[in-house]
Amino acid sequence: MGSKIKQMVRGLFDIEPQERMKLFFLSLLYFLVVGAYTMTRDLKSAIFLGTVGKEYIPWVRVISMIMLVPAIFFYSRLVDRLRRYQLLIFYSTLFGIINLIFAYYIGHPTIGILNTDAQPTRLFGWFFYCFVEGYSPFVVSVFWALANSINSPTEAKRNYGYMVAGSKFGGMVAAALAWYIFGLSAQLAYPFLTHVVAHQMILIVSTVFLALVPIVAILFIRTVPGHLMHGYEAAYQLEKHKNEAPAPVKPSVFAGLEMFAKYPYVLGIFGMIFFYETVSTVLGYLRLGVAEAGAGSISDVSKVLFEIAFKAHLVGFVISLIGTQSLLSRLGTRVCLMLIPFSMGGILFYLIFETSQDALKNAFVIFTALNYAFLAPVRESLYLPTVKEIKFKSKSWIDAFGSKFAKVSGSMVNVLAGYMGTTSMLSIYSFFFAGIVGLWFIVAFLLGRRFEQAIAHNEVIGAEEENKGKIAV
Repeated sequence: MGSKIKQMVRGLFDIEPQERMKLFFLSLLYFLVVGAYTMTRDLKSAIFLGTVGKEYIPWVRVISMIMLVPAIFFYSRLVDRLRRYQLLIFYSTLFGIINLIFAYYIGHPTIGILNTDAQPTRLFGWFFYCFVEGYSPFVVSVFWALANSINSPTEAKRNYGYMVAGSKFGGMVAAALAWYIFGLSAQLAYPFLTHVVAHQMILIVSTVFLALVPIVAILFIRTVPGHLMHGYEAAYQLEKHKNEAPAPVKPSVFAGLEMFAKYPYVLGIFGMIFFYETVSTVLGYLRLGVAEAGAGSISDVSKVLFEIAFKAHLVGFVISLIGTQSLLSRLGTRVCLMLIPFSMGGILFYLIFETSQDALKNAFVIFTALNYAFLAPVRESLYLPTVKEIKFKSKSWIDAFGSKFAKVSGSMVNVLAGYMGTTSMLSIYSFFFAGIVGLWFIVAFLLGRRFEQAIAHNEVIGAEEENKGKIAV
């Protein structure tokens, strides 16, 4: 591992200084985005368990998916009016402000978590869960859309490993801090650090991370030369031509959805999200049972969840340092795509035969780490040879509904398994995992082949829509 790290450090100095500056700012932005997201993502589960109840998790996932529809239409309008970095500034600021509002109401004696009576009528838990579900499509995904629009396929292979390592370090810092704060809260050594204050502190720190995003984004735009912001050159020239075209047709808010029907490639990316999130939801639900077992308060649940999150980011950091860049550079995107269902299937195969709580924790840690450190950068690189409508608009639908629809599907599997009882549970999960992994492998193979064809022929997927309207660069 030491030689691998030295090789990566030497690789940084092989990059020209201006490109290295771009990589530094992107890594720092991803550090802040993932750090903020890590702090809120697991809080939503703990707070929902304490205010509403575990049995309503499948339903809140359905509701959150429905509530995202008007938010995505609004986002589609913003894509046509704001520049790429301005979108990231807008959403990081918006989510930071809403973070502070929820931090205040967490301490309310009846609305917040001081009220320990879990009831489905506790709207605070529902609203907070739905709010955090918006982080992925409107903060994390906006960052990736920005990164994919200004990096070429060569730069992605060379630099995405470093960028992901920066994000994993941000997740480690955030999860470790939250884990430590909840640990102090549980010890009762500091009377002022109640479990309510601990949750408020986490949301405030998350807001600080988000508040730094606009500052770094502005410095990024002012520091990095414009010629390094072209990304995939064929796509850049296409967008430049569209912006210069006279009297463009007014863009449609349904453009992102239209791409699903017109391009199987876009549907394939949806499938990559769907398969991962479906399996992750099944494992995540089982993980919540582990966290809830033996927990005396919401803080105890949060502490266990952040412990698991820290370990996942730590493993992901190691994977991104020694594996992501090497595999992308040596094997290419197509082979890496097929490695994803193969490796995920191996974890699930292990879990079928080892069902202890520690095995479940370890499986979830490795499964999550592989997603963030390997699956995510490989999947995101698929957007490089696409038009901006796909990079931004279709991506928002994919990340919102690919993820949320998958979570609903996974929740239904959990409900079915619970209804059938423990004797049939293993058979249900085994059959389900085998089917998912098989379909996942087929989609990965076809998607990787289409990606390599596009790059080889300097093709832009979605170029047929170039006369449909003008979008802001």
